[in-house]
Amino acid sequence: MSDLVKPDHPDANLVLEFDFDAPPAKVWRAVTIPALRQRWLPDCDLAHAEPESSVPGEEVRYRLRDSEPPFRESHVIFRIEPHEDGGTRLTITQQACDITTKLPQPANTNCCLMRAAA
Repeated sequence: MSDLVKPDHPDANLVLEFDFDAPPAKVWRAVTIPALRQRWLPDCDLAHAEPESSVPGEEVRYRLRDSEPPFRESHVIFRIEPHEDGGTRLTITQQACDITTKLPQPANTNCCLMRAAA
């Protein structure tokens, strides 16, 4: 068994774009405040409820986890761009996790051999 997590299509990204009449600050709250985000992106779909990274007002990244085996993980990135008319463009990109992500190793695979005292 390999210790690498390999997505089905490592280059495959799903990109969705939405234009809203709402100001960027309102859209930002919808993707970052847990009580608001929970309505359309529930915690049970996330590997971690907290974002992996965030650039306030511009971009937030979460890690998703499939609910069915083999429990593949992916990143979902929300990018917010203001329109000149006061509206907002929301770009959602979902991408498979890096194939070099290592699974946890068992403790008995340490490189050093411990010996008992004689």
